[in-house]
Amino acid sequence: MRTAPPNERFDTWSRHAKTPLDRAAPAGPPVDHLTPLSSAASAPPAAADSGVSRTAASPSPVPLPSLRATTTQVASGLRRPTALVAPDDGSDRLFIAEKSGTVRVYHPGTGLARDPLIDITSAVDESGNERGLLGMAVQPDFADSHQLYLAYTALPDGAVTLARYRLDDSRLEPLLSQSHAEYSNHNGGQLAFGPDGNLYWSIGDGGGSADPLRAGQRLNTLLGKIMRIDVSRRCGGLAYCVPADNPFVDTPGARDEIWLYGLRNPWRFSFDSADGSMWIGDVGQGRWEEVSHLPPGQGGLNLGWSCYEGLERFQGGHCVPGEQHTEPVFTYSPYTGGCSIIGGHVYRGRQYADLVGGTYIATDYCSSTVWALRPDGQGAYEQAEIGEMPTQVTSIGTTVDGEFYVVNDLPGGLHRVSFAREEPTCRVDRTVRSWGTGTTVDLTVTNTGSTPISGWTLKFPLALGQTVTSDWNTDLTQGSNTITATNASHNATIAPGAHITLGYLAGHTGDSSPPPRFTLNGDACAVGR
Repeated sequence: MRTAPPNERFDTWSRHAKTPLDRAAPAGPPVDHLTPLSSAASAPPAAADSGVSRTAASPSPVPLPSLRATTTQVASGLRRPTALVAPDDGSDRLFIAEKSGTVRVYHPGTGLARDPLIDITSAVDESGNERGLLGMAVQPDFADSHQLYLAYTALPDGAVTLARYRLDDSRLEPLLSQSHAEYSNHNGGQLAFGPDGNLYWSIGDGGGSADPLRAGQRLNTLLGKIMRIDVSRRCGGLAYCVPADNPFVDTPGARDEIWLYGLRNPWRFSFDSADGSMWIGDVGQGRWEEVSHLPPGQGGLNLGWSCYEGLERFQGGHCVPGEQHTEPVFTYSPYTGGCSIIGGHVYRGRQYADLVGGTYIATDYCSSTVWALRPDGQGAYEQAEIGEMPTQVTSIGTTVDGEFYVVNDLPGGLHRVSFAREEPTCRVDRTVRSWGTGTTVDLTVTNTGSTPISGWTLKFPLALGQTVTSDWNTDLTQGSNTITATNASHNATIAPGAHITLGYLAGHTGDSSPPPRFTLNGDACAVGR
């Protein structure tokens, strides 16, 4: 946890809003500390909507750098797909939302149906890059009710809207709406039924750059929040009920629907069907993309925006004195080529359970990097880059059995995700000597593959507050917290089984920990001592 300082004024720090989700990028809709999971919090029953009713729960023993994610395209012709879900009705179908307001159906035996299952284009405002039909969830009893829930920006003014859709009579029933007229970006849009049977919905901070509406820390608006409502009942004049244990039902001036606050643009979140915990991918302003992992059933947490971006104080942000913030468990810098975190799921399927069971998988809209995260049992997280997704992935979804699919924005395809064990062809051992505000790090890079490496680039992140002041045996550059080290003339070739050494001297502001992960020429390396 961290506590916000007294009110301070900062020089305004600005950066153009990102697209799609929302840093400047190709068109498209869109460390590492954790407030410990509460041992007192009891995990509710497995989520009925998690899309994983038949799961393999045991964590994988395979080291993350030994994993490789690949994709196979199974359908094309989608028009800017934004979300995909699987109805638990025995049909093996996937429902795919398109930005314009249509929902398409894919079946592994017959492919992508030509005609849409749902068409609400007459209600959807798709102006701007980030508006449109953004999220979708199937009701847990879909096989009987034939009901879905849709999140979209509505005509005429882009209000972010949650609606129920009844397939039996093609009826759209708006339930809850939040004005969002000032800017067209940061609409959030994820929908998911939680392990408690309630529906959760994310909305971004209202758009623009640097939270100009100061929405993230305000409780009188749904902007910059994740909501939790009961859609199985009606209460008073509402088409839904607010659960009595929502954290702000008794807070004067606060919106009762709020479950979490301090979010920037939580484009995608999910629940782990094994323990009910919540994973959130929140798109950053310009310096940090972040993933949060929250205990089951714990609402009322403040995730920090716009007082913090990632683990770093955000200059010009809105800090409320005395507030406590829950830190993300993983951050990465867009200087790696990324631009917008695409939050995913914890793998709980059967086909690859022995490889990636219990591992959280996410990606980035611009870099297409596949991120793998796994709790290490000691309060920290293993992390690795384990491959690449197709370009411009907007959403990761699961089948009813927990297998992964992704959709990508342009050119509009559906892809099945596979995992394999592929031993890394490099290993990096670290020797660290720290004192006061300085540290020296020696890295030994070993070629564990069977072919020579001729010319190399080693990339790795530094802890927040570390700055390299000198280096040896390499040509090293630092961008934000990201290091790119390339070979010197005398060590450009590494024979199979051979190794080279390099190192650097860095100053730090308190965290002298060594780099947690490395890639050599784009491939993840095993990390030694």
